[in-house]
Amino acid sequence: MKNPDIIERCSCEMIHEEVVNRVKDQMPEEETLYDLAELFKVFGDSTRIKILWALDAAEMCVCDIAALLNMTQSAISHQLRVLKQAKLVKNRKDGKVVYYSLDDEHVRQMFDQGLNHIREN
Repeated sequence: MKNPDIIERCSCEMIHEEVVNRVKDQMPEEETLYDLAELFKVFGDSTRIKILWALDAAEMCVCDIAALLNMTQSAISHQLRVLKQAKLVKNRKDGKVVYYSLDDEHVRQMFDQGLNHIREN
């Protein structure tokens, strides 16, 4: 039985130069890949995932999210700031209350795709 932790690799330098060149030509710019990596880092925190889950279900204010997650408003506000900087959530004011929601349908799709991926394994 093979060890699943061992990654098999070729013993050569490059056989399929045309494939390598084609993929290289299609590869996004380095800065774009960096930005993508930074976006995925935002998903690496379970509190932010819980907030995104909640906001996928309903538009909510900080105090409601804090009550839902049994956390302080300050802690929730900090996480919302990170999510907002990553353009994953947006807010709107209604009088003195600020409501948060997912920024757009793309955020919902990323979230749903991630859930689908982990549930199929």
